[in-house]
Amino acid sequence: MTTRLVQRHPLSRRFPAAPSRPVVVHAQLDGGGRRVTLRGEQAGIARSVTDVVEMLRCAGVDLDAEEAAASPLIEWRGGGPQAWSA
Repeated sequence: MTTRLVQRHPLSRRFPAAPSRPVVVHAQLDGGGRRVTLRGEQAGIARSVTDVVEMLRCAGVDLDAEEAAASPLIEWRGGGPQAWSA
């Protein structure tokens, strides 16, 4: 019998009881930017994917912009990672 070890993402370890994706980038706000929550807690307002990456870095998750855009840990509401107001 072979045992497989599954490496979990650091954010998954930090927030083990996440019922769904632990990071949510919400729809654009009227004043610009998008609210970001980590496990339901407000992390800040992002004005670009770079801001999302920085918020994740502060939470202990090291992703670049391309990884964040494709990460299964992030739910993009009201538009994907390319939807930012000018």
